[in-house]
Amino acid sequence: MKIAISCQGPNLSDSVDPRFGRAKGFCVLDTDNGSHEYVDNTQNLEAPQGAGIQAAQNVAATGAKSIITGHVGPKAFTALDKGKIKVYLIEGGTVEEAFAAYKGGKLEEASGADKPGHW
Repeated sequence: MKIAISCQGPNLSDSVDPRFGRAKGFCVLDTDNGSHEYVDNTQNLEAPQGAGIQAAQNVAATGAKSIITGHVGPKAFTALDKGKIKVYLIEGGTVEEAFAAYKGGKLEEASGADKPGHW
């Protein structure tokens, strides 16, 4: 299974990006084989609107079934939910720490957006 984590760089030691739609990128970890890849999200950093929806489409295209991020807005949450991608929220840490928290059952699945749009 693949899990995406919003991140500020391509390495597992990089920080989790607190934003979803305007995250710098996503680290996508494959739990089956232990590999990871980086998916750039710079096209959405300055988008006037629709960044969350486009980021959700980018995550869905990777085959990820879950996303770990700091915050998610309502349009992005709806897009992820329609794509059957579970959302987990985390405050800070590195990609590696976020993945460990997920594997350890320390993260709860979000039931909705935790931020209004355009924050």
